[in-house]
Amino acid sequence: MSPVRRAMALASTTLPAKTGLSLWCPTSPSLARRLPARFSPIGSRIASRGVVTASFANENREFVIIGGGNAAGYAARTFVENGMADGRLCIVTKEAYAPYERPALTKAYLFPPEKKPARLPGFHTCVGGGGERQTPDWYKEKGIEMIYEDPVTGADFEKQTLTTNTGKQLKYGSLIIATGCTASRFPDKIGGNLPGVHYIREVADADSLISSLGKSKKVVIVGGGYIGMEVAAAAVAWNLDTTIVFPEDQLLQRLFTPSLAQRYEELYRQNGVKFVKGASINNLEAGSDGRVTAVKLADGSTIEADTVVIGIGAKPAIGPFETLSMNKSIGGIQVDGLFRTSTPGIFAIGDVAAFPLKIYDRMTRVEHVDHARRSAQHCVKSLLTAHTDTYDYLPYFYSRVFEYEGSSRKVWWQFYGDNVGETVEVGNFDPKIATFWIDSGRLKGALVESGSPEEFQLLPKLARSQPIVDKAKLASASSVEEALEIAQAALQS
Repeated sequence: MSPVRRAMALASTTLPAKTGLSLWCPTSPSLARRLPARFSPIGSRIASRGVVTASFANENREFVIIGGGNAAGYAARTFVENGMADGRLCIVTKEAYAPYERPALTKAYLFPPEKKPARLPGFHTCVGGGGERQTPDWYKEKGIEMIYEDPVTGADFEKQTLTTNTGKQLKYGSLIIATGCTASRFPDKIGGNLPGVHYIREVADADSLISSLGKSKKVVIVGGGYIGMEVAAAAVAWNLDTTIVFPEDQLLQRLFTPSLAQRYEELYRQNGVKFVKGASINNLEAGSDGRVTAVKLADGSTIEADTVVIGIGAKPAIGPFETLSMNKSIGGIQVDGLFRTSTPGIFAIGDVAAFPLKIYDRMTRVEHVDHARRSAQHCVKSLLTAHTDTYDYLPYFYSRVFEYEGSSRKVWWQFYGDNVGETVEVGNFDPKIATFWIDSGRLKGALVESGSPEEFQLLPKLARSQPIVDKAKLASASSVEEALEIAQAALQS
C-alpha cells in the first residue's frame, strides 16, 4: 500500500465519520447533556481523580481554529450556521485583524488614494463569498473568542494543548489548522530584507508597500505569477516606472498558454510595464542609507529600483505541526476527503492542506481563496453533522487587474478545470478571448477573459462534465460567443 493510501486509511479508521463530539470540552451542564456517556469530559475525569487541572487562557475550548485568514472566517460562519459557535469556538491569529478577503491585498488595496482603494472593514469575510461582513464586533456578538497577534508556536497533541508566542496555554477539543502559507523570501545575504524590499501576505505587508509606492519612482517586481501581475497593474495606477523580472519565458507559465501570455504581456506593455524574461537575480543592491537601489541580474546587468516587490511563490505555514502526517511531494498536512488528519480530532483546511482531488483522482494542495472558503465549510459541516460526503473540488482560478478609475481597460479572467491536453484559442483578446484545454477528445478546462456573467457561469459546468467536443469545430468558431455555444451544445448532447 502506498504512503498516501496508508495515511488515508489511517485517517478513515482512527476517526469516526461524525467527529463533532470533542475529545475535550468544558464541563457545563448543557454541553454535558449533548455528549454520549462514553465521551465524558476530560476535565471532569481528571477532577474525579483528585488532580488539579491547569488554567488555560482560552475560555472557549471545545473548538479551536489556528489561523485568521479566509478559511478561518468561513469556518466561523459555518459554526454559527450550525449553532455551535457561541461559547464553544476560539480563533487564534497572528494578525491584528479579524479574518478578511486576502486577495484584495494585491488588487484594490494597492490603488493610490485618489483611485478609491479598498480598506478594512470593507473586505472582512465573508463579503467575497456573498455573505455577511464579519467585523470584530460580529465575532463578539456570536460568542466567538478571538485571540489576536499571538500565533501558536507549540503543540502537545497528547495533552491537546497549544502554546502561543506570548506563552499562553490553550486547550482544545477539536483543532482546525488554517494557517495558510508564508511568502517565499530572498535570503538576507542577497538583500532579501533590505528596506524597500516587500513581500505581501498580510495587511501590514500591504500597508508597508503602499508607503513605499507613495515615495517611489522606479519599481521592480520579481516574479511573473499572480502577485507579479497584480502588483504591476497597481503600480501603473501610481504612474511609476515598473519592471517585471522573472526566470520563465512568459507570464503565469503554470496556467497561460504562450499565445495567451503574449496577449497579456502586450496589454501590460501598452500600460508602460517593462519585462525582463528568462532572467535570474544575483542580489539586491543597497545605497549608502541601506535602502535598496537596484536589482543585479546573474548576467551582471542591473535594474534601478527604489522599491522591490518579491512575488516568487509561497510555502505552507506548518509551524509547530510538522509532526503531523505531511505530504512530502506537494507539501502541506495530509488530510482525507473530510479534512481529517491522521491524528484524531485534528483537521487542516485551506492552503496548508494536502487533500484528495476527487474529480482527477490525485492528491493536491491549492493556494486559492475559493478553496479556502469551500474547504472550511466542508470541514466544519462534516465535523458538526452526519455529513460524510468526500470533498469534491473543481479547481478555479481568476484574476482582476487594472480595475481602478481611469484605466483604459479593466481585466478579469476566470479559469475552471484542468489545464491538460491540447489547447484551442478563440478570439483576439480585444474585446475578449477564450482558451479551451482538450484531452482525449474531452474538454478538461476553460478560461475566458472579459466574459459575461452567463459565460462565466457556464465554465464550471463544462469543466465538471468534461463533454466530448469537436476540436476542429471549436477552433473554427468566429467568436468567443460561438465557441461557447459549441461547447454548451456538446454539454447537452
